[in-house]
Amino acid sequence: MDTKLQVISGNLRGRKLSLPVSARPTQNRARLAIFNMLDGLLDFSHTLVAWDAFAGSGALGIEFLSKYNNSKVLFTDLSPDTTKIITKNLNGIAAQRFSVFCGDAISFVQKYAKNVDVVFVDAPYDTCNTGIDFVKKMVGLVKSGTIIVQEIEASVDYMPEANYWDVLRDKTYGRARFLILQRKTDK
Repeated sequence: MDTKLQVISGNLRGRKLSLPVSARPTQNRARLAIFNMLDGLLDFSHTLVAWDAFAGSGALGIEFLSKYNNSKVLFTDLSPDTTKIITKNLNGIAAQRFSVFCGDAISFVQKYAKNVDVVFVDAPYDTCNTGIDFVKKMVGLVKSGTIIVQEIEASVDYMPEANYWDVLRDKTYGRARFLILQRKTDK
């Protein structure tokens, strides 16, 4: 599908991205704002590992790879057709920097949560509870300091559990609300 969706920063800036048929991509200006906010929050002293959990086109994870050269990204999506599009969008990026898996992101939490620094949670709006449940499941598994970038529909009344997450940012762009959460240090 021909779109205006493209990588907006880093060494892949300008790369056009294909979209799955039913995708609702995070808009370019919102992605720019998210990554501007992340810049001051990330620890660049080691290889950063991100997880684009409900990947769709893979735009968030690809933006992460483009902007942060010392990074790796895990992409998961439920649809085999969508994972093919993600793989197409990753064409030309060194294969050791990413992995693409077809399956329910929640089923991968046990396996991958403890190894990531940043998680992008952008579940479909019509199943917003899926993203909320995903964040709840991450609580006991992610390391302290892990950052979650959660996109939900702005009209959804939701705040993550204050006992586990610090809300670093809470911004709305049109119909989309972005929460940047950080796992609190265990006491």
